[in-house]
Amino acid sequence: MKWVSVKNEGKMLFKSKLKLVALAGLVLSVLSLLTHFLLAKHTYGIVYEYHSSVTIMSWMPKFKKSDLSISNHPSYSRLWAPVRHFESLHPLANRSGDYAAPEMQPTGFIFVKIRGGFHEIRNAISDVVVVARLLNVTLVIPEIQSTTSSKGISTQFKSFPYLYNEDQFIAALAKDVKIVKTLPKDLKGARRKKEIPSFKVPHGASPYFYLHHVLPMLTKHSVVELLVHSGGCLQSILPPPLVEYQKLRCRVAFHALRFREEVQNLAIKILNRIRASGQPFIAYDPGMTRDALAYYGCAELFQDVHTELIMHRRAWMIKRGILKGNLSSDSAEQYRNGLCPLMPEEIGILLRAYGYSSDTIIYISGGEVFGGVKKLIPLHAMFENVVDRTSLSSPLEWDKVYGQEANLVDQYSIPPPSDNVVMRSHAWKNSGPRPRPLPPPPARPKMYNVEGWWGWVAESDDEPESTIMELRTNAHRLLWEAIDYMVCTEADVFITGFDRDGKGNPNLASLVVGHRLYQFPASRTYGLDRKEIAKLFEEIRDTLYQPNHTWIASLRKQLRRSLIDGLLEESKISKSRSFLAFPVPECSCIVNDSMKRLVNNSSPMPKYDIPVFSGQIDQCPSWMNVPTSSQSTEETEEENDKDDSASSGLFLWLGNGDQEGDSGDISNKEEALVEDQEELEGGER
Repeated sequence: MKWVSVKNEGKMLFKSKLKLVALAGLVLSVLSLLTHFLLAKHTYGIVYEYHSSVTIMSWMPKFKKSDLSISNHPSYSRLWAPVRHFESLHPLANRSGDYAAPEMQPTGFIFVKIRGGFHEIRNAISDVVVVARLLNVTLVIPEIQSTTSSKGISTQFKSFPYLYNEDQFIAALAKDVKIVKTLPKDLKGARRKKEIPSFKVPHGASPYFYLHHVLPMLTKHSVVELLVHSGGCLQSILPPPLVEYQKLRCRVAFHALRFREEVQNLAIKILNRIRASGQPFIAYDPGMTRDALAYYGCAELFQDVHTELIMHRRAWMIKRGILKGNLSSDSAEQYRNGLCPLMPEEIGILLRAYGYSSDTIIYISGGEVFGGVKKLIPLHAMFENVVDRTSLSSPLEWDKVYGQEANLVDQYSIPPPSDNVVMRSHAWKNSGPRPRPLPPPPARPKMYNVEGWWGWVAESDDEPESTIMELRTNAHRLLWEAIDYMVCTEADVFITGFDRDGKGNPNLASLVVGHRLYQFPASRTYGLDRKEIAKLFEEIRDTLYQPNHTWIASLRKQLRRSLIDGLLEESKISKSRSFLAFPVPECSCIVNDSMKRLVNNSSPMPKYDIPVFSGQIDQCPSWMNVPTSSQSTEETEEENDKDDSASSGLFLWLGNGDQEGDSGDISNKEEALVEDQEELEGGER
């Protein structure tokens, strides 16, 4: 009996210990849950950021460490190294010695309303500052109509401050133009009553227009209003005596127009997240917008409802006089002439053929890729690290950029049902025994924002009015493009599929090219000759993913030429429409070391080292005469193409691997010698 009692006491003791252990475990579990809840509450943005690293259609960027991040890699010079021909260029937009400060008593005030997209706004602001200087007037901070006409955006950031830092803009231009935030009270009342003269300024207006039409009215009324709808409101190329006004354009665009702090911070975060991998990256702007495709007649490049959308917009352009021409156009012919965008698939093939590996980071910019994500699928198949602003940022970070916005109920998203529909629905639900077969239920009201914004094409010739949410999105698009602009400017390589907008003017990509040429002239920017590229693709249209060795060599030669010749083409075409697309030579200078080498026949540098300037470029001040790195670059370029392993198996991952016989026409060694020579000479003319 004693033994049994001891045994029972042992069981009781064991059970009590189990209870204590269970209680302790329960307490620890509760504490752990509380800790997790607190951490989740305070780190929600970080957690969301990691979840948002999934790119379009749930592609996950891998950001593996690449051998090409090492500058002594055999292919580094060909793929990432600076363009030697422009290493001696430096930005110089300083005022000259005889440049006078603005007069203390200006003639009057200019109030400007600007309508358009990001690139049009940026061009227009640069131009109106020059106009204010030309007329000796006080400039009121321009009003950006794309934000003031939108509904539901934050009242904290509106009009000019929605994009740019207002105080920085005024301070940076204090020695050029007097700028104020608002009109005086008396003139503000006159403007409200529409008692001041107003001018709808044509694109590229001449100085004569302002001096002989605007200035007399300004002198009479002390204030005029300018309405700018098509971007630049002053002719791009000014006479040589007005070169100081061209430099002023550069000071405005590249120094005074600084994005507000929230936009800059997010752009820097995105850049840091890309750079964290240790790899260089490519920025790619597709340039595929509905307006551009309609303007240039590229509808037949699409084989679905997007063709109808493009044709509808083209008809709209013809009706309003934006476009002169026929509704129908030969899209294939336009493509062959280089007047249609290169598709993302084609850009991917170009980059892979040139030697960029499949783990190269590609940042896609632009507010719209017309045709949807399906147009990006081939590019994602070729490159595993295709990212954009949404995949590298979180919604919480964008909320800080947008500011506090009101919750909108889109009155157009669910149209109220008509009385007839209500009566039919009620009768159908309350009818007696159901006949067989059942009659169809009454049609539900269309909700285009759910069924697709293109749904109206099948039923109406008229495009529906913009909804409240679409108006807000139009304002947000300016911020998206501002972020893309900063990232593309800082990219190691920049390439675009198209460089024109829906009015035939240079688009955002062209402004990026101009900014890079001003601030980072030696950075690699491919100015593709779309006409020549189209010819190359026509040769392998039936075997797109199995190009032979000769075709790859021809393509590489074409891309090398685009680093120089592309800029020449840009100077001929884009500069006549937008000075900011090619601000050279007016806003650049060349160091003494380069000037000496240009006239030294014994130098290994070619005589046309910097062909786009033809003696017009100024010499840099003595304090800017720093030695260039061209000598070291020459040494590395001699070996830049000897390792051709990346291209010989270029498309084996998609092809059948049976193209080895085609690569025997030219040996790797001979091709390397040819390509090295052309690299040194900047390509054949």
